Amino acid sequence: MSKESKIKEFFATSWAIDNKTSVYVLAILISILGMMNYYFIPKEQFPQVVIPYIVVSTPYPGTSPADMENLVTRPIEKQLKSISDVKKMTSNSVQDFSSIVVEFDPDLSIETAKQRVRDAVDKSKKDLPTDLPAEPDIMDIDISEFPVMFLNISGNYDLDKLKHYAEIAQDKIEALKEITRVDIVGALDREIQVNADIFKMQAAKVTFSDIERAVAMENLTISGGSLTTNGTRNAVRIKGQFESVETLKNIIVHSSSGAFIKLSDIADVNDGFEEQESFARLDGKNVITLNVIKKSGSNLLDASDQIKTIVEDELKGHEFPKDMEVTITGDQSRFTRNTLEELNNTIVIGFILVTIVLMFFMGFTNAFFVGLSVPLSIFVAYLIIPGLGYTMNMIVMFAFIFALGIVVDDAIVVIENTHRLHKFNPDINIAAKRAAGEVFMPILSGTLTTLAPFFPLAFWPGIVGQFMHYLPVTLIITLFASLFVAYVFNPVFAVSFMKHEYDAEYQEGSGWKKLRTIIIVMLAFAGVFYLSKSFGLANFLVFGVLMILFFHFILKKLIKGFQEKTWPYLMNAYERQLRTVLKGARPIWILGGMVVLFFATIVITGIVKPTVLFFPNNDPNNIFVYIKMPGGTHQNVTDSITKIAESRVYKALGKKNPDVESIISNVTIGAEEQGFASGGGSPFNKGKVSVNFVEHKYRTTGISTTQYMEIIRKGVADIPGAEVTVDKNRSGPPTGKPINIEITS
Repeated sequence: MSKESKIKEFFATSWAIDNKTSVYVLAILISILGMMNYYFIPKEQFPQVVIPYIVVSTPYPGTSPADMENLVTRPIEKQLKSISDVKKMTSNSVQDFSSIVVEFDPDLSIETAKQRVRDAVDKSKKDLPTDLPAEPDIMDIDISEFPVMFLNISGNYDLDKLKHYAEIAQDKIEALKEITRVDIVGALDREIQVNADIFKMQAAKVTFSDIERAVAMENLTISGGSLTTNGTRNAVRIKGQFESVETLKNIIVHSSSGAFIKLSDIADVNDGFEEQESFARLDGKNVITLNVIKKSGSNLLDASDQIKTIVEDELKGHEFPKDMEVTITGDQSRFTRNTLEELNNTIVIGFILVTIVLMFFMGFTNAFFVGLSVPLSIFVAYLIIPGLGYTMNMIVMFAFIFALGIVVDDAIVVIENTHRLHKFNPDINIAAKRAAGEVFMPILSGTLTTLAPFFPLAFWPGIVGQFMHYLPVTLIITLFASLFVAYVFNPVFAVSFMKHEYDAEYQEGSGWKKLRTIIIVMLAFAGVFYLSKSFGLANFLVFGVLMILFFHFILKKLIKGFQEKTWPYLMNAYERQLRTVLKGARPIWILGGMVVLFFATIVITGIVKPTVLFFPNNDPNNIFVYIKMPGGTHQNVTDSITKIAESRVYKALGKKNPDVESIISNVTIGAEEQGFASGGGSPFNKGKVSVNFVEHKYRTTGISTTQYMEIIRKGVADIPGAEVTVDKNRSGPPTGKPINIEITS
């Protein structure tokens, strides 16, 4: 008997049953630590995908595009072609500037790729012009660096003052550890202009070099060494940088004739601004926009909350004047919050539905503790995921939602077998140990079979693999966690609480006193949680109390009828059907029919040819209109064409559309296509109009954003002289255009 017992028992289950107190403590610890990890794990919209893009940027003022290509681009390309693991290399030679983008295989690290490019550029320096103003700049690009929020500053102030306030906000936001940088769009940069009179210069025999040298030599702060006085060493600094325009006007220029001339005698010195290179508008009004770019892998929700706190508590009415408007648009954290809410709601609803369904077969107590395997398995997964460097992103959350219906399978089998054996063995400890031992191998093999298709996906290569491997890994962790919960926690719950609620010897109402005590304790804890503002836990406990009462006074009678009448009838009907099917040669015919159906399905699929999409189409939350003018177009011309596109977007959407949160226009800075920045320089020929929609649950017009996109696409299609593209926010792995045509010679 002892030998038989050892064969049928599973050691982990037997240990757990013999050490119930330790298991309960472990369950509480896992729940607490799991919830803590859930709150602290970084949350972002999409997974971090690292693609080694290295950009080599070389300025050479005064050089035509053809000369840039021959003198700069080709010599660098010649050396870059010798690098291994290069997937693609593109170059762009424009007036005064050369840009080369090198894309490496995704498996190569950024550091290695950057070092290889640096070595190749060093080899090319002997072939480059000797009068380059600076060495080629080598930088890596993170395609995940896109704005997660826009701060739009406006008010009855000149642009210089607005920029001052924008820089205050920029410094405060960039101080956050979650933020990479903040780009200011639509501001003017201060510029001191020295407009020399050529005729006065000729009369005074002064050259431009004389003026440049005089200004440079006077505008210096230099170290004067150190001076020791009374035993103390003091640093000496000679401060000579200009503090006012008047100082600049009064500097002396030494002419070639030996004369000394004031700068103001031969030139006009003005305190002004550089030519405006970038433009920003919010809902048609000029603003200064701050594009907030988050660090990859950092917590989007924390970043968003901290920025809003800075705006409300430190800027509005404090650092900023009270009449200055600060509008936040394009907040990407809204969508992450919605997905998290859906995950939490799904976990709760899954627990409730599993419990209700199992009540009809196992009773309330048994069903409740099987349902607990849902949150416990998720908590165990929460303990492991941060250790892998994962964030809580859309793919991970989808994997959790996908796994919710599977995690209870193991617990159902274990608890049901315990329930069955307990009818024949009054010792619940022995029944639970044997029940777990009997089904361990079937459950393990079933779990491994379920996971088998996902193991290869964990090693999916390439960019798509980096994006999607979160799904199989999260599923594997969660299902193994459910196996752990089923064999360690559920048998202990069964030993402590299992009852045969539908057996004849189970007395009606015998457990009401105990139940009443449990209800009082749950309500007491709910009150504590309400006072501590933990509304989620409090609501969960209150709902649990309502479920207990609903079961005890209403559902219990329905379940009893189901157990005594409905279920036996269904079982008998199934048995009759099975006997009919298994007669004679019918099993062979059924098997043959299944084989024919299998091949018929393949043939039909080939004939019908359903639409194949790499990633599901979605109704976008943002629509982007990209405007590209011919190379060399002045930014003011680009801005004027962007205004035309903007007015057509307004016409397509209609005035004061309740589905539209904001419409933002950018020229030069922030006008690049989503997910990739310019390799260097300023794209003066590019503009962008961004349409940000309100959350889906707040849309009231009944028109989908996909329909809006088609309306906008038709509206901006015929703008002369401009290449206009209408696109939506990407919700999948980073990919190129659907069709790429490359012409080489």
